[in-house]
Amino acid sequence: MSIELILRLIGMIGFAIGTAYLGREIAIQLETNVDFWASVFALVGALTGLIITPFITTRPIRRFRKLISQVSGKTMIAALVGLIVGLAIASLVAFPISMLPEPFGQILPFVGLIVFGYVGVAVFVMRRNDIFGLVRSRFSSMGDDRGTARGERSVLLDTSVIIDGRIADIARTGFITGSMLVPSFVLNELQHIADSSDSLRRQRGRRGLDILNRLQKDSTIPFRITDIDVDGVREVDDKLVVLAKQLKAPILTNDYNLNRVAELQGVLVLNINELANAVKAVYLPGEMIEVQVIQAGKEINQGVGYLDDGTMVVVESGKNSIDQTIPVTVTKVLQTAAGRMIFAKPSK
Repeated sequence: MSIELILRLIGMIGFAIGTAYLGREIAIQLETNVDFWASVFALVGALTGLIITPFITTRPIRRFRKLISQVSGKTMIAALVGLIVGLAIASLVAFPISMLPEPFGQILPFVGLIVFGYVGVAVFVMRRNDIFGLVRSRFSSMGDDRGTARGERSVLLDTSVIIDGRIADIARTGFITGSMLVPSFVLNELQHIADSSDSLRRQRGRRGLDILNRLQKDSTIPFRITDIDVDGVREVDDKLVVLAKQLKAPILTNDYNLNRVAELQGVLVLNINELANAVKAVYLPGEMIEVQVIQAGKEINQGVGYLDDGTMVVVESGKNSIDQTIPVTVTKVLQTAAGRMIFAKPSK
């Protein structure tokens, strides 16, 4: 037997008894048949109780439980702390207010209790992200030396590095020891890109969402999405820099402009492109390598090929060897902003 049926039966009996007593009193006042009207009122009361009991018992409880389940834990904690602070302020103000003449001395302390309690809850809930961000930043700074020594810093991911996709493979190698954080405003930007009318942008946005899905499903990768926001800032890159300063966390990106702006503001930046260039194989002049010449170069008789890691190799007198894999000798290695270039000549 369900709890709702039990409550319906209890409500039916209770309403029947109450309305029967009401009908009896009315019949006595009207000097008419008491038993008849008591029975009529009891039947109407029983039917009324059977129908409306769930609406005053189980239904409100279910709605309250559903409402609570939709409220985040952060919001509930902020509301509780705000209520405590509001009640504490109300208790401090209540004593001097109670010294006022009647009826103000009796009414205003209770009014102040309600007003300060409500204001405390409202303020703490509205500013919960800022409050939790400050608390997290405080604890982060207290344990910064110890966390840095163990390599447990959190790393913020920006939109470009997520769309790039290489972060999933890098994270799986274990080089990123701290947890990777994706702020909700970065996730919103990805969703906006994925909903773009431009097919290329839409494809890039969906790729980024797929990468996040892979990171979230891989239990070996410390990854989470946070709803910390930065108020008063509109641009996503600016929000990311401000949040990185608050959390004392580096930004993982391959965006050149974000890289420079963050460095100017004293934020540590981990650039995937710089990492990719750093892990490429190093070749010294005089070493011999094999490369497939795939196209002609800009200069006369030059050929161009690429190594497996994407490094460009410019081969002197290599134009006649297009579509062939030939041994070459490194003559010069040039590091540019776009990457590393190797100049070589065919080996004899």
